[in-house]
Amino acid sequence: MAKETKRTTARKTKAADTNTRGKVVKSASKPMPTEEQIRLRAYQIYLARNGGPGDAMSDWIQAERELMEEMSR
Repeated sequence: MAKETKRTTARKTKAADTNTRGKVVKSASKPMPTEEQIRLRAYQIYLARNGGPGDAMSDWIQAERELMEEMSR
């Protein structure tokens, strides 16, 4: 009788993605702005257009992008 062998595939994860308990953690390579920082910057963008027509989501995305650029310098 031929000997059966089991093949097991080890799940590989990046060390930066999980800690020892398997919880997802953020990578320390890119600084991220806090929600409060983004909220404040989005509000400043809103005020800069004098509260005129605009989209809150677009303001948020612009604020997040600007802050991330600032923090990466």
